[in-house]
Amino acid sequence: MKVMKKLLAATVAFCAISSVAMAKCCDETKTEAYAHPTLFKSQAQTLVDANSSYITGGKILKSKNKITVGNKDNVYVKSWAKDVLDLIKDSQLKSGQTTSFNPKAPTLRSEVATMLAEGLNVEAPANYKPYSDITDAYWAKDWIYKVTEKDIMIGYPSGVFKPDQPITKAEVFATVAKLINVDHGTGAPVYKGEAMKYIPTWAYGCTDEVIASGLLDAVPNTKGVLENEYLSKEQVAYLIASLRKNYASLQNGSAAAGDLSGIGAGVTTVKVKLLDRLSAKTSNIGDWFTAKTTESVVVDGTTFPEGSIVRGEVVAVQRPGIKEPGYIKVQFKYIKNDDCKKDLPKQVASASVDDLKNPNILARLVGAPLTIAGRTVGVVGRSGAAIANVTGNGLEEVGDELSNTLVETFTLHPGRGAASLGNSVVTVLKGTYDIVKTCVSGTFGVIYEVGDELVYVLVPSLSNSSSLNPNEEITIVF
Repeated sequence: MKVMKKLLAATVAFCAISSVAMAKCCDETKTEAYAHPTLFKSQAQTLVDANSSYITGGKILKSKNKITVGNKDNVYVKSWAKDVLDLIKDSQLKSGQTTSFNPKAPTLRSEVATMLAEGLNVEAPANYKPYSDITDAYWAKDWIYKVTEKDIMIGYPSGVFKPDQPITKAEVFATVAKLINVDHGTGAPVYKGEAMKYIPTWAYGCTDEVIASGLLDAVPNTKGVLENEYLSKEQVAYLIASLRKNYASLQNGSAAAGDLSGIGAGVTTVKVKLLDRLSAKTSNIGDWFTAKTTESVVVDGTTFPEGSIVRGEVVAVQRPGIKEPGYIKVQFKYIKNDDCKKDLPKQVASASVDDLKNPNILARLVGAPLTIAGRTVGVVGRSGAAIANVTGNGLEEVGDELSNTLVETFTLHPGRGAASLGNSVVTVLKGTYDIVKTCVSGTFGVIYEVGDELVYVLVPSLSNSSSLNPNEEITIVF
């Protein structure tokens, strides 16, 4: 009986996921979530094998070193900040430096050194003057010597670097200001109409320059930037990610920062225009897409003219749902012009997307009825499968319990018979509760999906759907 129950559950789970296109197998675990916006997260069903994991409801893990497409239709893509935080976390944990990592905690000097060295592709020095408090086993040793030998950061006159000391936001701004050359005002720094707190007079100029550069606009939690003495690790990561992306334009050919030869070397910027549409609602893992370059670019020593083909692949999808705008992760694979082809780096620094200024409402109107019908059928079908699963398992269990009630009673064990009868009542009540929950959640899911599609037709910027559309331009920094 238990074997049959497991087979029934496996069959229902398989049917529940069969509507999603199966992604091709690869070495990485792939995950793909349904669009069913459950209210209770009780309908989650998972089918896992050696190569793939498909999940209905709930959340899925995000992979590293891929571009994440998110934030509704106003798509802004940036993965470098997350990648560098993961790098720091892994390095610290492996070295035993810490047993936990909090991206919201104040940034340490060693962490800023790591972000700068990684973000600006600083080369390792041929030789360096060691610091007495940096051992050979220290997790950030190489990154610290990279930035100090280039004079991006400096140690203390006593011969120490103080790698585990928190660095104030004024010191971070002073460090960044050394790397850029932007016209700026003077006086007490003001950002977005409010006075910047915890900035000493010696840091007024460099803070004003960082504000004028626009780099802070990419940093999350504006209130924290204004009011806190220390920036978090996450905030500094976003600041350095923005610096990396805009480094060339912020230098303006000036040598004001001193000898910074080699800084930013190896950074490749590719601007492309999409030819295909990618959507968190419809795209699947393994889908390939095509784009064309909008200006010439040099990749690995080869010049590719404007109009060269860039190919990429969807590597993870989170369907949009309740309080979940969804996301798509893509990886740019190669660039090609005629017979010349070059693989693109897997490590992506950042990317931004320019939305269409005049989205095609006619196309959305034509597609909406089919989308609404398909998604309604999907939610109803999955809800029905869940109800059938609960009903089948419940009836089987009730039958077992009623059978036990009769058997125990006629074998003169009325107490155990009464207990089995009570269990059958509990099973009926639990099953009824689960079915009602599924019906309510499914009904809400249909209303939600229809409503969100109508919002996408009328006001796409408010739609809970991550997407990239044909003719939208992406600037990718490798």
